[in-house]
Amino acid sequence: MSTSEELHKRRLAAVAKGVGSVIPNYVASAGGGTITDVDGREWIDFASGIAVTNVGNAAPRVVEAVRAQVERFTHTCFMVAPYESYVAVCEQLIDLTPGTFEKRAALFNSGAEAVENAVKIARHATGRPAVIVFDHAYHGRTNLTMALTAKNMPYKHRFGPFAPEVYRAPMSYPLRDGGLDGAEAARRAVDVIEKQVGGSNVAAVLIEPIQGEGGFVVPAPGFLPAIAAWAKANGAVFIADEIQTGFARTGRWFASEDEGLEPDLITTAKGMGGGLPIAGVVGRADLMDAVHAGGLGGTYGGNPVACAAALAAIETMRELDLNTAARRIESVLKPALTEIAAGDPGVAEVRGRGAMIAIELVLENNEPDPTRTATVSKACHEAGLLTLTCGTYGNVLRFLPPLVISDEDLTRGLDILRRALRT
Repeated sequence: MSTSEELHKRRLAAVAKGVGSVIPNYVASAGGGTITDVDGREWIDFASGIAVTNVGNAAPRVVEAVRAQVERFTHTCFMVAPYESYVAVCEQLIDLTPGTFEKRAALFNSGAEAVENAVKIARHATGRPAVIVFDHAYHGRTNLTMALTAKNMPYKHRFGPFAPEVYRAPMSYPLRDGGLDGAEAARRAVDVIEKQVGGSNVAAVLIEPIQGEGGFVVPAPGFLPAIAAWAKANGAVFIADEIQTGFARTGRWFASEDEGLEPDLITTAKGMGGGLPIAGVVGRADLMDAVHAGGLGGTYGGNPVACAAALAAIETMRELDLNTAARRIESVLKPALTEIAAGDPGVAEVRGRGAMIAIELVLENNEPDPTRTATVSKACHEAGLLTLTCGTYGNVLRFLPPLVISDEDLTRGLDILRRALRT
């Protein structure tokens, strides 16, 4: 019996079955673009812990910053006895996010927690109840964020009832919405919002600039600016969920920058912490400061070890110019995947930006093909490439390599994918 098999046996006796894993192997080490298990088997990493390890799994600056902070103190709770690194992370968020207006920030533990607090802030500041989200959206697994998330299985099934006053509008999904351009798709969404909710009732419009779990859906150009303009005209808070797209993942600090958006609030997490759990909400000072003292926070929010990791991760992103690295990854992945698609009628689309790229697999008549998607992903795993699936229909293969991955590992990964697609 291998060491991974022994660990899996222990897992079955100790870990709840509701917690799943993509592969049954247990990690011993990881770094750069590879992961090695306890039996010495290696995978090329096209997952990055779901877009978390942008700077790699053991970035030297992050390792050293965490070690140094642990030696000083691990926790005091910022709400009890504050410390400089929390302030410094907030300053970095203010500096890096789009928007020339005065900003404030607050730190939390996870993406779902950041989203939940952004909604709290919007509701408090506007005095309104309704939150608009979009088809195919993913925003988390807490009760409120399950209501915001679109996909039932596995995220919402039999976990209700969910938080009220959440309304869903149609997303711009160029492959599947009849060829609507961005302006047309926005008019369709606004029509639904105005008829079913009413602009004067909307506290917030919440959207991922590129959808993550929903299928790496990239809205048609013009859709996001039109939705943001509608929100502004109706006094609603425009919230960009940049939890997966942020921190150089798409070739910019934040994906909102691609169409010149200046969201009222931005939620961050994942790549922000270099592998440690930290999240944030940053945005307009008048909105952030509208909440009474004590209305935001949490025991572990902005933990000093996680703050040290975040500051080191951001420094690494600057030093290694990981925005350029993400665009370099795109320049390798997209042409190769486009070539694959040209010879494979089951690949309906190659899409994404930077190091956030996906292919959508279909049957005839553009019907989703989740069966082949699962088969291809499993074949990748067996051949040494760690990939993830996603999409409302389960028919999207998404590729999220660490931004520090080498061209050699990218090429090796693509070779494995080509062979898997032929299975």
